[in-house]
This record gives sequence, structure tokens and C-alpha cells, in this order.
Amino acid sequence: MKIALIGATGFIGSHILKEALDRGHQVTALVRHPEEVPAHGLVRARKVDVYAVDELANLLSGHDAVISAFSADKGTPDMYQRMLDGAENIIAATKKASVARLLVVGGAGTLEVAPGRRILDEPDFPEEWRAGASGTAEFLSKLKEEPDLDWTFLSPAKVIQPGERTGQFRLGADQIVTDDEGNSAISLQDYAVAMIDELEQPKHSRKRFTLAY
Repeated sequence: MKIALIGATGFIGSHILKEALDRGHQVTALVRHPEEVPAHGLVRARKVDVYAVDELANLLSGHDAVISAFSADKGTPDMYQRMLDGAENIIAATKKASVARLLVVGGAGTLEVAPGRRILDEPDFPEEWRAGASGTAEFLSKLKEEPDLDWTFLSPAKVIQPGERTGQFRLGADQIVTDDEGNSAISLQDYAVAMIDELEQPKHSRKRFTLAY
């Protein structure tokens, strides 16, 4: 499958890139710094500006799917707006390029701890993460407003960090997945497994889902 991966060198995107390549997919890595993309026979590195819709649409054209691991620079004063603008541009460019599917790396902040109560809205949610999490929440809202786009939004567990690729985890929908002790965690490697599983065998068309051990 031919994949356009936005943010292929990022915290999560780099692991999605590795998983996709390991499974034999052709990947166009769309990044700000192409020289940072690892050399591989199945990958093409291209410089992209997600805030230039026409340029982005041209780069997305001809692919079977787009995976967005986009994230604005953490700590920038206008991070929320840049997240929102980036989300709108990625959606618009995917549609303009006539790519069939858009899979999005989401955040845990939009997951519910109880019906109607998001992690993002809890009083102990870290303030330094709020702008980015709120922007990611808007990405999900924008997707839900799309009448025709075939999208999927994958929220990680509350804790996502480097670990092992086990291929063993539990899936959920809008509420956070926890173990018997209330922990919610997933490795970056297994998050990537779930994303490429969804790419290859779609089970969450026009839906958000999540995962944890």
C-alpha cells in the first residue's frame, strides 16, 4: 500500500514509519527536515509545510491513505491555533488530493473517564499540555463534521512511551481503557501496530478508538 505519513520523524510518527516499512508498505515521509528520515528502499522523504494546502495536496495525491502524526511545536504561544489550522489543512488537502482514507494520531485528552467527562476537562490535567490537547480535540471535532471523508482517529492510552512491540493490547472506543489497578499505558511500538492494523484491515471507519494493555 502507498502511504503518505505526515510527521514521520516525530515521537509517534517515527514508530509508525518503522512499522509500516517492516510490513512492506511504500511510505512517503512528509516532514520539515527530510534529512532526518532514515534511509530505506521503501521510503521517500519530502519536505512539507502543512499550512500550505495546495502544496500538501500535491504531495498527498496518488496515495492509498494518509496517516497524520502532525503536531505543532510544543510550547509555542499560538500552539492551539496552529494545531487547529494544521488539522483543517490536512483534512482539506486529503480531500483535494482524492485520497480514500485519513488516519489520525489523536491524543488521550479527548478520552472520557466517565460519560461526558474528558481527561482534558479534569482539574488535574497538566496546564502545559492543554493547548496541544485542545487543538487535537478540535481535530476530532472537525473530522466528525465531515460528511464523506473516510477517517479514523486513534487515541493512545493515558501514558505512551518507548517499550516493547508485543502486539497484545485491548481496544476501546471513547472511554479510557485501564487495567485492574486503574493504569492506562501503551508502548509507542504497539500504538504503531494498532495504527497499521487499522490501515490494513479497517474496523473503525469514521470512528475514534483507543488502546491500552
